[in-house]
Amino acid sequence: MWLPVERRYLLAIVTREFEQAATVIAERTADLLSAEVSVVDERGVVVASSESDLVGVLFDPTRDSAGAEYLEVPVRLDNQSRRVIIVGQQDGEVISPRLARSLVELVVDQTAVVDRLPNKLELKNTFIHKLLHGATEDEAAILREAQILGMDLAPPRAVIVIDAASWILQTGRQDPQPPSEQLVRQRAQVIIGSVVEFFELPTETICAYLGDGEVVVLKASNKRNLSRWVVRDRQEDSSNPSWANLAALQRAGEALLRQLRARVPVKCRSSISIGIGRHHPGLDGLARSYQDARVALSLGRRLYAPNGVHCLDRLGIAAFVGVSDERTKIDLARYLLSPLDHEPELLATLDAFFANNCCPSATSRQLSIHRNTLSYRLDKIASLAGLDPRCFDEAVQIRLALVLRSIAGDTTETAVTSGGISPAGSISSDHR
Repeated sequence: MWLPVERRYLLAIVTREFEQAATVIAERTADLLSAEVSVVDERGVVVASSESDLVGVLFDPTRDSAGAEYLEVPVRLDNQSRRVIIVGQQDGEVISPRLARSLVELVVDQTAVVDRLPNKLELKNTFIHKLLHGATEDEAAILREAQILGMDLAPPRAVIVIDAASWILQTGRQDPQPPSEQLVRQRAQVIIGSVVEFFELPTETICAYLGDGEVVVLKASNKRNLSRWVVRDRQEDSSNPSWANLAALQRAGEALLRQLRARVPVKCRSSISIGIGRHHPGLDGLARSYQDARVALSLGRRLYAPNGVHCLDRLGIAAFVGVSDERTKIDLARYLLSPLDHEPELLATLDAFFANNCCPSATSRQLSIHRNTLSYRLDKIASLAGLDPRCFDEAVQIRLALVLRSIAGDTTETAVTSGGISPAGSISSDHR
């Protein structure tokens, strides 16, 4: 029978959780009674067993018990009727039916209690939440806890934030009440499962659900882990390593968004958004990357609506206006201008162009060059930096970047022309 994609994924998660619980019950009971134990469903199919070769087959008393005495203990597991089959003890001793039933009921109750306790998934979510909110005072303890949870924090990582609240917290038409905690968790696991599948991760330990419909991914951001999305179309800025491979992360985010849309109901597909953070070194760098992603996501949704991938370097003027952290804005300015670091002539041209209110004829006269030469230089700036100083919004970005870089004291690149241009990013008083 055909089922919507999101329902199939939810059913898969529920089935997996039930099978895990049934396996625990079978193994614990078998250990306590030194017997072969299986859990069968209403059709008599073995869903879990202490003997792995029985899983998935129809329980046949004449075959599976090999002529030995066996007991059937009815239980309620995951609100459904199941049977626990206990075959005679391995040492030949007779199992007391009363004792067997009591032990099975005890194991089922214990399993239910354990499921209600903070499990590894919840511990991991809590750990990542603390990590992304700056709780890294004791780095040795953090690394030990990460190792216990199966998380490798050694590779450089950037944070990807996925806003899927429109689906994770979605209420039904017939039931306006908020979804249950279990349903929210299952929907979040669908998103996490999609991320694991997309990035071909060995486990889901680097993903977490932080609440409010927000899923985060601590993505390894080195070239080896992003090789599928690396395009050598821009010279890397060695002075700003936090921006390394950002373009590859953005391409990966766009491809991931397309996959996520296929996992959720049609009406929710246009509401999913992704924020991409930069890599920052050190454990506390994860919190900075998370803040980058959150800011980019917030600004991007307000400016460009949901259903997009947002990063600081793609927000245009809004990144300089909407970001409050001065260090981040200066880093962005350096990143945007980095392709021109070794082009003093182009930096001098920009200085003159802005000093003359972006007027080509006045700029050409000041620089004593032909207008065609100026046009060639401006074309080259647009090609290298990806920002055209003849377009208003992009010109404002370049101008703000020059000012911020000058404020930060970046005067290593000197653009000297016959027009008296001062160090790159500033304007001499004679030409204001």
